[in-house]
Formats: sequence, C-alpha cells, structure tokens
Amino acid sequence: MPTYSALTTLEGEDAAVALANAIERMDPEPTGVGVFEIEDDSGLWEVGAYFLEKPDMVMLEVIALAFGAKPFALSELPEIDWVAKVRRELSPVEAGRFFVFGSHDADKVPAGRVALQIEATVAFGTGHHGTTLGCLRAFDRLFDGGFRPACVADIGAGTAVLAMAAAAVLPEARVIASDIDAVAVEVAVANVGINGLEGRVECLEAAGFGHPRLAEAAPFDLVFANILKGPLIELAPDMAAHVAQGGLAILSGLLVVQAEAVTAAYVAEGFALEGREDIGEWSTLVLRRQ
Repeated sequence: MPTYSALTTLEGEDAAVALANAIERMDPEPTGVGVFEIEDDSGLWEVGAYFLEKPDMVMLEVIALAFGAKPFALSELPEIDWVAKVRRELSPVEAGRFFVFGSHDADKVPAGRVALQIEATVAFGTGHHGTTLGCLRAFDRLFDGGFRPACVADIGAGTAVLAMAAAAVLPEARVIASDIDAVAVEVAVANVGINGLEGRVECLEAAGFGHPRLAEAAPFDLVFANILKGPLIELAPDMAAHVAQGGLAILSGLLVVQAEAVTAAYVAEGFALEGREDIGEWSTLVLRRQ
C-alpha cells in the first residue's frame, strides 16, 4: 500500500500549528502530521502530513490558501521496510571511549569500550547525527581531562544516549534525563533498561527544567541540552539558575551559523565559552558557569 506525503511551508509557529490542526480534520484522515521550525533563521515552519489514501488536492490547496502557506508538494512514497533500511544504513558510531550501536551490530562491540545500545527504530539521537556525536565527543574529552560531575541532567534527552553515557562512566553520579515528549520518555526508559542502567538514569517528562525532581537535584555539575537554537536561547536564564558555579553545559542542536547567537545568550547569563566543535553543518558548545 503506498503512502503519500504532503509538505508545505509558511511563516509563524501559531499559523503552522493551526494549519496542522486543519489537516487533521481532513477526509481521508492523515496517519500523522508534523510541525517543524526550519532552522535557518528564515522564520519559516514546515508542515507535513502522511496519508494512506491519496489526499484531496483541491482541499489541500484551499487549506494552504486559508493559512497563507505555499502550495502543498504531494509525493507518493515507495513501500520500504524502514526498520530494515535503518539497520542497513546505521553503522556503529565511535565517539572517543563510547561505542553506540544497534542490536544488529552487537557482535561488533570492541573490547574495552563503553558500549551503548540504541535500537534502530529511532535514528535521531543514536549518535549518527552530528549534534549527538558532538555532545558525546565533548563529554569524552572532558572525562579524559579528569572531569567527574556528581549531578548530571540531559534536557531534551530523546533516546537518552547522552544521559546513559554519563551514567555508564560515572557510577556514583545522579543522572536525570528529561524530554517534553511523552513518547521520547518511553523510548528513554526502554533504552535505559536495554543497557542495564535501571536505577542509574531517572527519566522524566518535562519542559526544560520544569519538573520538581530537577529542581530538587539542582544545582547540576553538568547539563546536556541537545535541542534547537530557539529553545536553547530561551533556556539560558534557567540554565544559569540550575547549573552549579563552575559547572558545565554542553549544548547542541544548533547550526554552525547559529553558534555565535547561542553563545552570546549564555555569556549574557554568566557563562564562558570553553570549547566548540563543528561537525558538518552542526555545532557543539561547551560553556562554564562563572
């Protein structure tokens, strides 16, 4: 059975969300609708919908016009076993001492490495993306330099690979992984179990630091935040309030062209830039609270 995708762009988050809500009321109903900010400082948002039946293009044109969006681009997607495809294409990732792999590559784990298994059903956050890889490499360098944080938070944890990396090498540390998305939290809990880290990583649903457990655990010696430029900048004051003096924040999810703006927001809140690594178009920042 073919799947159809319909994609468009428009200005403003509110308009994009309203457009997505209108698409959800279509007949035939979409199987999924997504709203994403295009991270190029254009102010544009992308709205995408997927259908198991070919959608009514006239209705899509009317909806696009009503919300000031560009005409929808409709595509028929080939029938693909996506899990099998991901397993074929996602080879293990090495980030210093860390070796991130899927179960299909369990026989490839080298001796003496910190192995982290992330199931191939969720590609983003496995370590293959430049942002996750950059965070792992930054933490690996800090650990090599003797950094041993006692309290760690992974804000916007996704698959919780960063939180698990910290827990794996810091057996005495308190580690909390939080995400705004309930499904992501479920994925994090599953991955924590797969890696035998039950009781070592606490997984929470929270927006930013907005959870009593995070407030109770603060101040943190290390905070990972691998999200997006806008939320990172919005998070800067809360980050300053929750990171211990002398503590570190490892930030990513931002493009190279956005690194200076994010750095400036954190410097204004009392952080100093200690390191930066660019991997492709993505940048990772290491900042210390003064």
